[in-house]
Amino acid sequence: MVELTTAPNLYVHFPFCRRKCTYCALYSRCGASEAERADYVAALARTVRVLTDRRGNGNPLATIYFGGGSPALCDLRPLFEAIAPNLTSKTEFTVELHPLDVTDANLVMLKAGGVNRISMGVQSLDDATLKAMGRGYASVDAARAFARVRRRFDNAGIDLIVGFPGDPCADYGCLDDWGLTHCSAYSLQLEEGTLLALQERQGKVDVPSDDWTLDRLRTVAATLTSLGLRRYEISNYARPGRECRHNLATWRGEDYIGLGDGASGRLGRFRTRNWWGQAPAGRAQAPEIEEVSEQTDDLERRIFALRMREGLDTGDRPRWWPVLDRGVDERLLMRDGRRYVLTPRGTEVCDAILADLIDA
Repeated sequence: MVELTTAPNLYVHFPFCRRKCTYCALYSRCGASEAERADYVAALARTVRVLTDRRGNGNPLATIYFGGGSPALCDLRPLFEAIAPNLTSKTEFTVELHPLDVTDANLVMLKAGGVNRISMGVQSLDDATLKAMGRGYASVDAARAFARVRRRFDNAGIDLIVGFPGDPCADYGCLDDWGLTHCSAYSLQLEEGTLLALQERQGKVDVPSDDWTLDRLRTVAATLTSLGLRRYEISNYARPGRECRHNLATWRGEDYIGLGDGASGRLGRFRTRNWWGQAPAGRAQAPEIEEVSEQTDDLERRIFALRMREGLDTGDRPRWWPVLDRGVDERLLMRDGRRYVLTPRGTEVCDAILADLIDA
């Protein structure tokens, strides 16, 4: 049986979207009715109440993260009521918002439910690119939406995608006026099964080269650094003390409960997907539970620390030393004793270094 009582972090996935973005390969349910969304929230609330009973009121959650999709397409109040026993003043509670979901009514609902951190998916600052992505708003709409968020939440950031075909944006200086406490800047991943991948195969779009995208990522990094946000993970920047604690917990190898269709979780040596505790009947995605070996569990919990500014402590893993020392020689890594930290160049090839460590 999967042990839930001590997992300190909770991720809840909401697959509902107005429409499918052209680059997105994630599981989603576009155009779901209000009744379907209400049923989904009710099922989540029932599951959370079971988890609360198992955890006990003296064992609150450290972090909660509502991702999607667009969580605010749902009336979240029944779920907030179920989660309330798991909250303290120290819980980091993040909700992802689409700019079109930023209304006064939604912001009041989120604040009343205990949410204290917002992550808004902007993705691009160029209007033509936003249209090609299928986002449904212009850059000025995103700026106004974020300003509205900041009036109610002092901890709020945005996501950007770099390397989308045709995106001319090379100047991110306008973000100086946004008051960001956090920004995630991801390079475009061309995923099979997406409209963008089909357009690329048909020759309708040209995906930029890796070198072009890396150059733009350097521009983003320089801009965010100038705004007082420091890089604490390869794709994430924050003002000191505003790092996303939920994501840090994942990279540091902590357990996290993943609830809902499309959600993944890590609980001891169990890995879950599309999990609902005692799964409600009629869910769109079949639940999956896999038990991994002790070796795989240890590897997964430790290796991704290399992505963070604090780096990877390898003191008891001598088999990793030759791989990482070679990275030091190539100026991809810096070493302090047996702790290794990526250089700026190393952040651009981290996946290759991680693959070598897995094979070591």
